[in-house]
Amino acid sequence: MQTPFQTRVSVVLLAVFTVAAAVFASLNFVQESRYPQPTDGVTWSESTGGLIATRVPDGSPAQRAGLKQGDLLVSVDEHPTPRLASLMRVMVHAGVFGTANYSVTRSGVSLEAPVILLATDHSLNQGSRLIALVYLCIGLYVLLRRWTAPRSTHFYVFCLASFVLYSFRYTGKLNEFDWVILWGNILATALQPALFLHFALAFPQDRELTRRRRLLIVFAYLPAVLVVGLRVAAIELWSATGNLDHRLDQFAYGFLGLYYLLAALIFYVSYRRTTAPLRRQQLKWLTRGTVVAVTPFVLFYVVPFLFDVPVPSLLAKLVVIFLVFLPLTFSWAIVRYRLMDVDLIFKRGVTYTLATAAVVGVYFLLVSLAGEVVHQRLPSFGSWGLIIAIILAAQAFDPLKRSIQERVDRVFDRKRYDYRQTLIEFGRGLSSETDLRAMLNAIVDRLPQTLLVARVAVMLPDESGRYRLAAEHGLPSRIYDDETRLDFGFLDFDQPDAGSHIFLENPQAALHLPESQRLTAALLDLNYFVPCQLQRRTIAVIGLGRTSGGNFLTSEDVELLESLASYIGIALQNARLYASLEEKVVEYERLKEFNENIVESINVGILAVDLEERIESWNAQMEVMYALPRSEALGQPLSQVFPPAFIEEFHRVRNEPGVHNLYKFRLETRAGELRMANIAIAPLVARNFATVGRIILVDDITGRVELEGQLAQAEKLSSIGLLAAGVAHEVNTPLAVISSYAQMLAKQVRGDARVAPLLDKITQQTFRASEIVNGLLNFSRTSGAEFRELDINTIIQDTLTLLDHQMKTGRISLDVSLQPDLPLIRGNPGKLQQVFLNLFLNAKDAMSGGGTLRVSTEANGHVDVLIADTGSGIAPEHVQRIYDPFFTTKSTPREGQRRGTGLGLAVTYGIIQEHSGKIQVESEIGSGTRFLLEFPLLRKTVNA
Repeated sequence: MQTPFQTRVSVVLLAVFTVAAAVFASLNFVQESRYPQPTDGVTWSESTGGLIATRVPDGSPAQRAGLKQGDLLVSVDEHPTPRLASLMRVMVHAGVFGTANYSVTRSGVSLEAPVILLATDHSLNQGSRLIALVYLCIGLYVLLRRWTAPRSTHFYVFCLASFVLYSFRYTGKLNEFDWVILWGNILATALQPALFLHFALAFPQDRELTRRRRLLIVFAYLPAVLVVGLRVAAIELWSATGNLDHRLDQFAYGFLGLYYLLAALIFYVSYRRTTAPLRRQQLKWLTRGTVVAVTPFVLFYVVPFLFDVPVPSLLAKLVVIFLVFLPLTFSWAIVRYRLMDVDLIFKRGVTYTLATAAVVGVYFLLVSLAGEVVHQRLPSFGSWGLIIAIILAAQAFDPLKRSIQERVDRVFDRKRYDYRQTLIEFGRGLSSETDLRAMLNAIVDRLPQTLLVARVAVMLPDESGRYRLAAEHGLPSRIYDDETRLDFGFLDFDQPDAGSHIFLENPQAALHLPESQRLTAALLDLNYFVPCQLQRRTIAVIGLGRTSGGNFLTSEDVELLESLASYIGIALQNARLYASLEEKVVEYERLKEFNENIVESINVGILAVDLEERIESWNAQMEVMYALPRSEALGQPLSQVFPPAFIEEFHRVRNEPGVHNLYKFRLETRAGELRMANIAIAPLVARNFATVGRIILVDDITGRVELEGQLAQAEKLSSIGLLAAGVAHEVNTPLAVISSYAQMLAKQVRGDARVAPLLDKITQQTFRASEIVNGLLNFSRTSGAEFRELDINTIIQDTLTLLDHQMKTGRISLDVSLQPDLPLIRGNPGKLQQVFLNLFLNAKDAMSGGGTLRVSTEANGHVDVLIADTGSGIAPEHVQRIYDPFFTTKSTPREGQRRGTGLGLAVTYGIIQEHSGKIQVESEIGSGTRFLLEFPLLRKTVNA
């Protein structure tokens, strides 16, 4: 296969040689017309003593002067003529219509004969030039119409060599241009038959056959080299006598005739051996055309010339005209005209005949009208008027031809013509159809109406490249019995040497196909397979059978179908791409929805900002956590949504690579709530790794932090409880001993004013230490108490009754709001009374100057108890430690020392946990403290 560079070089060289040959042929014709060559009409043969007249035609100048066959020419105008070149020089000097005095010897007698020279008859040359022009035009037509057709370039080179052979004529002027013409003719004489035989050997397109014939092709050019070599030797080395030139001409023509006959024989053998229907059809045309063109030329021109037998001038001209059939049949074979095109050729012949007749009528009408006008009004235009009339008539030929062609097509095709006119529009309109199934049905419905074929099928390739039957019309129903057995392997149009379509003359006997493919072709019974290609890739294959009348399609039908196939290929590819795009869109929407669902369902706030720090994404968790709807957040600058503390941290890390985390960041929401959150700030990158913004993940850990605090508190209480139990047991024993001995001593020294008070103080402190130890024991006891159903309102009221006197003494007013019909809970009354007692006493101690104690209960899916005071409050740094054992904030005003054991809230926390409840505290310095207790509702067992 040629590379693009080789193709461009070939095109340039062919263009240069073609232009040069046309220019030289034109100049040669002009020179021959302006430089007539004189002749006496005699065929002279060189011999010892002079020139012998071997042939004196009747009516020639020599015959009129009395010369006869066998006369020996001694001199002309007293110039010796031992060679033909000498005679030619004398005749050129005398000129046309000049008189040359011939001195001849006839039977030993010397005679003088004045010969009036005439111009050489060049009518045969003009006929050969016409043939040369036909060769060149046909070669250009084939090359431009089917540049990629097999052997089209080779055929054009053959036509170009034939053009040089038949148009270059040596005039005898003997200038440099005349020598160029002479050598051009010599080279063409040697090259043209060799190219013809080469074409015959290489045309079958069979690679194995071409390799076998490669050596023969090389040897085919050796005689051509010999012909040129002999000519060079005759001119440069030997004495270029007339006899030698004649013998060399005989050798060249013998070489030409032999190669023509060999080529005809090779075409015939290839035709008999070829099984491909289309190639067989082409070779049939080549064989017949070669035989028709070559046989008369060889029999009536070459053979007589070899044996010096004179041929009548008229017969020679007719024989040369037969050579025109050679390029005509070759062009038909290459362009792929077939026998089924006879009706097409006939219709075109009728069209051109009618168009020509109409143009001739228009021409004579214009001439007649111009004559009338000229004779009556204007002076005569002479030949210019005729030229103008010819030009006007020629301009009318093409529109007349198109109009007549349309009417002839309507006459021959009737309704089929209208279908043909709409078929291309149908192909163009296919691009608007996006449903592949509807498009396939439209194709198999429209083609039978347009081309009148009985069977149509469309085959589509799958992902593996195997074809499947996608749509059909007129195929037998048994083809659907087992579609897997269909083998479309012969539909291989992606190969470099694949043709524009496949033609099976007889699908039932496609012997060149493998068995499985032959069965498929026989089952389908389709004759034509036309690929729908796009960018050298086969999108589909359209199969068609014969017409309803059993005829094959014409080449015009096939060309129309090939033109339509490109539109169908584009439409099918568009439909496939559209279907694929729809699938991708659905898949994209599904993935998008899935990803959005993930983002929306995740329990983490996610937002994205662009490079200008404007919010581009805001998920549902952010709406709930930050108390800001998405519609209000999107498009807003980050600085207008988040507090300055967060913006400061964001600006600090936004230009740094990697992910940055803000642990337990206090974030104030739009609702004024203070949330604890872990915040991650990461770059948002595109597929090309370019940063397009920032993504921010906000994990609200407020509840988790509270749970972690409660868990830590529980772990502290558990560990301290274990410690307290051990300490209490160890301390109680020595305390009991101290208390016992102190009491014994007190009895013995009763009345001693100095010792008795000391012993009383020891006893009091012993009891105080015992109370502390008992508190530790109570703190360490986490089970064993009896739980039952109870009303928490009753426990609260009983506890307040016990403290009524202390509340009045401390100027504490009570605000009690207990919800009636409060649901029951399950618990231990004594331990719960201890809880409320500790909380009420702590509230009283916090309101040393008096205040209000508010106690309320309500049911809200659980039982809530609110205890709020208006005391001094708890510092924020102490709130997290109030449940720690031995931690207390109570102190006496005078001594500034802490009082209390620090076990009240610790015990309270343990009891609440034991009741599966929750305790929360809110406090501000100077504004009081609020305790909220939650108890689960009583769950009653349902018996089945």
